[in-house]
Amino acid sequence: MTDQASGLARTAQILSFLFKYRRAGVFTGLDLDAANLDPAAMPETEGKPEEFVDDLEALGPTFVKVGQALSTRPDMVPAPYIAALERMQDDVAPVPFEQIRAVVEDALGVRLGSAFAQFEEQPLGSASLAQVHRATLRDGRMVAVKVQRPGVVEVVRADLDTLAALAGKADRMTDLGRRLRFSDWVHEFRRTLLAELDYRAEAENLERFGEHLRGYPELVVPAPLWDLTAARVLTMELVAGTKVTEISGLRRTEQSMVDLASALMRGYLDQVFVHGEIHADPHPGNLLVTDDGRLALFDLGMVAHVPPKLRERLLKLLFAAVDGRGEEVVNEAIAMGTRLEDFDEERFVREAGQLVSRYAAHAGSQSLSEGRLMLELVGLSTACGLRTPPELSLLGKTLLNLEQVANALDPALDVKAVVETHLEHVMRQRLKKSLSPSNIASEMIEVQALLREAPRKVSDLLSLLAENRMQVRMTGLEESHLLESLHKIANRISAGLVTAALIVASAMMMRVQTDTRLLGYPAIALVLFLLAAGLGVAIVLSAMLRDRKPRPREERGPR
Repeated sequence: MTDQASGLARTAQILSFLFKYRRAGVFTGLDLDAANLDPAAMPETEGKPEEFVDDLEALGPTFVKVGQALSTRPDMVPAPYIAALERMQDDVAPVPFEQIRAVVEDALGVRLGSAFAQFEEQPLGSASLAQVHRATLRDGRMVAVKVQRPGVVEVVRADLDTLAALAGKADRMTDLGRRLRFSDWVHEFRRTLLAELDYRAEAENLERFGEHLRGYPELVVPAPLWDLTAARVLTMELVAGTKVTEISGLRRTEQSMVDLASALMRGYLDQVFVHGEIHADPHPGNLLVTDDGRLALFDLGMVAHVPPKLRERLLKLLFAAVDGRGEEVVNEAIAMGTRLEDFDEERFVREAGQLVSRYAAHAGSQSLSEGRLMLELVGLSTACGLRTPPELSLLGKTLLNLEQVANALDPALDVKAVVETHLEHVMRQRLKKSLSPSNIASEMIEVQALLREAPRKVSDLLSLLAENRMQVRMTGLEESHLLESLHKIANRISAGLVTAALIVASAMMMRVQTDTRLLGYPAIALVLFLLAAGLGVAIVLSAMLRDRKPRPREERGPR
């Protein structure tokens, strides 16, 4: 099969999957009532949430990652499907060891036996993109080697190209696409996934997270070994321990886990609001309680970076939500979002305020935790016509995962109190930093420049006013919908006048006797009439086919 035929077949397979779930509310998330339906209440003809997950896994590694990304987007996927996606298992049959050997030797440029004293053939774990093997270095140190599955990059790139093409068409041709901007989501997903496929980036994340979390002795991040790391192979320290979900009751009685859970929450809050990084997937499977009583963090391939201004708005929003201040939550959400043309501000203010109040009244409840509050706020925003930044969804998903880990470590931990106390600490640190000598000096330089230039600018302004040379220029009119519409109206009027003139002329010339006739009518008159008829039909077709509604007006909040 040719590459083109293979690409068409793959596109047809993806479209078949999308159409299968189009009526089940997947990829909409716009109707909250429909989005929160019980799965059992859905029509039998629709795909079920568990079946949706199975179909995603069957489509291959790209769509396993798509499922993980969609689990952070309650504005695209209804709640029953979100719950099913959270249970998605990225666990597949391992690749034969000879293929793994070839990948390692090709990536590192040395024989496997030269780089490692021992390399276990049976993997510790096998996922859709890679599998991990235990190995021993020449100096006796135990390491974990993450090896990319052969050919996975080519498959992922081809799938991403197909998704980008489909997303572009959806954005241009559907109202839903114009609201949610599928192209933007696919572009961000592409950037993140391709970065995850370069294990040198993950090694940098491991090193950076280890540095940032050095102030938390309860947490440990395995350090990468750069000499044995390449784009498709990552070698890191081997940390032995027990999965958070498999801790026995006996060990809980012997060792208190409250410090581990609290340190994890505080460390991740620092990562987001101090260092501007969101680890999108801190689920219980990526965390181990080590033999020496620490909590080890793994799988740092998917890390999103948050710009400083957005980071500040997210901090204010979360702090206001935890404190139960609904009005401030609404203001920050609107400020960081994009208001679509049909934005229902009254409904959003009312229902967001009720959501925050309900959260404050049920503090400590697992049914409405900090992470779930953020995700429900995203869903409500989309339903009301407010497009929120994807970082808000990622923050909600991260908090939800952290809450699950904290609950597994210590069910009695008051997560809300930990979050609120540490957010207050972060706010104090930010305030202290803003009052540092370097920041104050920078502000004073700006004030000095303003005071120095102000007299000259005021003088220039008064001179222009006195000499009646003040001009106000408006730009952008030439690209506006108004000017485009005026051009279209002028063209239609001109074409209509020409058509009418041709019809009148042909009617008058019908009475002129001439020897040149066509179908029994004067030839010139008939030609003019046919030309007028053609122009008339063209005007009607142009109006029917080319006149479209203008793109919905979008308004961003103040930055």
